[in-house]
Amino acid sequence: MPRPRKCRKVCCMPESTLYGPLQCFISEENNIIMTVEEYETIRLIDLEGMNQEDCADKMQVARGTVQSIYKSARGKIAESLVNGVVLKIEGGDFQLYAENEDIRDCDRCRRHRCGIKTSKE
Repeated sequence: MPRPRKCRKVCCMPESTLYGPLQCFISEENNIIMTVEEYETIRLIDLEGMNQEDCADKMQVARGTVQSIYKSARGKIAESLVNGVVLKIEGGDFQLYAENEDIRDCDRCRRHRCGIKTSKE
């Protein structure tokens, strides 16, 4: 029996959850679904400049898990851009950080911009 899947820790939900071409008719069958944890790996690695090991530490999962999530997320972004398909962020297996939990290296996230206090402040 496989071991239970571990929840990925995520700082906050994305502000926008729908991305794609402006002149596109939005239909459910043409959407690409990106999970919230895939979004979080893109934010941490590409926007925050973390390496995969630091990202894994922050999300409280193994580095190999982050590598797999990141590869999947980049593939979905590429498919959306190249094929002009709507990218929708929803679902996944994640847990949000509690308001009183320490969130390190999180200067650009929505949670920080909205003024939610963290223990490092």
